[in-house]
Amino acid sequence: MFLALLWVLVGAVEAAVPVKGVRWWAAPGYTRVVVDLGAEASFQVGLLRGDPQRGKPPRLYVDISPVRLERNVPREVSIRDGLCRRVRLGQFSPQTVRVVLDLRDLKDHHVFALEDPYRVVIDVYGEGYRREKTFTVVVDPGHGGRDPGAIGPTGLKEKDVVLKIAKRVRDKIRRRLGWRVVLTREGDRYIPLEQRTAIANARKGDLFLSIHCNASRRRSRRGVETYFLSFTTDKQALRLAARENGVPPSKIDALQLILYDLMLRAKVEESRKFALHVQRELVRSLRRRYARVINLGVKQAPFLVLVGAKMPSILAEVSFISNRTEERRLRDPRYLDLLAEGITQGLRRYVEGATQLAGFSVFAPSR
Repeated sequence: MFLALLWVLVGAVEAAVPVKGVRWWAAPGYTRVVVDLGAEASFQVGLLRGDPQRGKPPRLYVDISPVRLERNVPREVSIRDGLCRRVRLGQFSPQTVRVVLDLRDLKDHHVFALEDPYRVVIDVYGEGYRREKTFTVVVDPGHGGRDPGAIGPTGLKEKDVVLKIAKRVRDKIRRRLGWRVVLTREGDRYIPLEQRTAIANARKGDLFLSIHCNASRRRSRRGVETYFLSFTTDKQALRLAARENGVPPSKIDALQLILYDLMLRAKVEESRKFALHVQRELVRSLRRRYARVINLGVKQAPFLVLVGAKMPSILAEVSFISNRTEERRLRDPRYLDLLAEGITQGLRRYVEGATQLAGFSVFAPSR
């Protein structure tokens, strides 16, 4: 009987999904932990309040099942970022791995799953998580490193184009508006989608803008469009989101269900207004010099790069790199500068409206 039970337990462990690793990013008052899995699994979240008299800190735990810990996965990760002291992983039961975050304090937390590859994302915020006094914009050049993004008819790579635009946007914002600007990447390096919003949260950004080039099998398609994170039934928007997310189109419907809880926390209306201003100024800037600039408008879609951001967040598709005319323009520094000009003006217009309503200004004296 005992031997039979032992074989059942061994079989259950072998059938479970492997935990393949744990990653983290942190800053004072904020930590993101990502648990990488070999396939889909479910999870439950629990919170153990701290007991200062007994010297016990608050702990957040996530039970993931049916999963098993691989031998090469560390059982403990030291972080010591001021909020999260360490992350502990253990085989809580034959089919359940418990992930425990030992915290110094806890104001809020958020746990969600992403697919392809499947991973569980844990965000925790402490009492000390405050916005910087300096207004901060986080600019995200899409793709990078081993991920070239879309490639044009003559070989122009999206990752190279958007980095050039992002650097122009950074320079214009710093010079004219006096804001702090953070780029998620300064060079040609690969950054996972979940790390991009983690950077925005960790650097306490007030706005998050991801820059991309569009692409279509129909080489005649062209134009500019801007997205914010929300549900959609638009098939073209869903196909684009699948491409930018690096997942098959069949996975998008499941992602939209995952987004339901996230949307309750996201700054959807602020992001929509942000997108409207950037889209309007992008088109206006390009039309000063170029003919047949097509305004594809503001749309909504489930982009992973915008998931989990604590600030208004948008994704700009600045042109179709798959279109020969627009690919040629994207090689022209003057065109890139006009794109950067439009984005900068859109940022300014949005912030002007938002701060007027709030009754204060974030603009530095003109230089």
